[in-house]
Amino acid sequence: MYDRIFPPKKLVLPNGKVVLEKKSRTPMVMLLILFGIVLSIELTGFDLMQLLKRWKEFFVIVDQMIPPKWSHFEQIWEPLMDTIKMSLLGSLLGALAAVPVAYFASSNIVKNKAINGTARVLLSLLRTLPSLVSALIATFVFGLGTFAGTVAIFLFTLSYVGKLLYEQIENVSMESFEAMESLGLTKMQAFQQAIIPEVLPNYLSTALFCFEGNVRYAAILGYVGAGGIGILLNEGLGWRDYASVGMILFVLAITVFLIETVSEYFRKKLI
Repeated sequence: MYDRIFPPKKLVLPNGKVVLEKKSRTPMVMLLILFGIVLSIELTGFDLMQLLKRWKEFFVIVDQMIPPKWSHFEQIWEPLMDTIKMSLLGSLLGALAAVPVAYFASSNIVKNKAINGTARVLLSLLRTLPSLVSALIATFVFGLGTFAGTVAIFLFTLSYVGKLLYEQIENVSMESFEAMESLGLTKMQAFQQAIIPEVLPNYLSTALFCFEGNVRYAAILGYVGAGGIGILLNEGLGWRDYASVGMILFVLAITVFLIETVSEYFRKKLI
């Protein structure tokens, strides 16, 4: 069927021999993408005309945010610090907890498929759980406040850093590791001396990058009562106080920019 719709091209060589060029998969891929787009439009009820009619409403809200309510800064400062603190603590603890999980998930270090599979399934389950859902569960278990937000960030960081770390460990050359084991070192000692120095720069870079993102994610955890600046953001949107929302977004944008700048500087030093 595919050959009938997209027949292969024929190439005639100087000696008169006819050679069939390798069939391109591009037309079939394009058809599948087009089919996926059409199916997505049908399932989601996407309405292009509605988008063209209502897009100006977005700028009505933006216009009400400018200028921001500068007097609202005094109310923002403390929740902003809570957001940064729970992002930093959750990222730090999650990155540290990711090391032993990645160790057991690495098939070139731990030669046990059951242990490898359990650690990888744990990381997969945590990655599929959205931060808002884990924060909501944490508020039921630990109550409202920044502790629940810290737990949600911890779980996300553990899954994100752990996944990348065990892949980095499995791509490391095992020659030095095996040499240290042959000298009498235990598996853990050989791991510390041979593997950790190899993956440490990328590990630290990944942890810093994850912290950058966690500051942004933490801003919306207040929607489920997990503390931070998200609570003020939710209240401002609920009361249609867009000038206050504009101030919150302005302060948050500056904070994220500063954190990303400092983090990028250190990440470049590590690579």
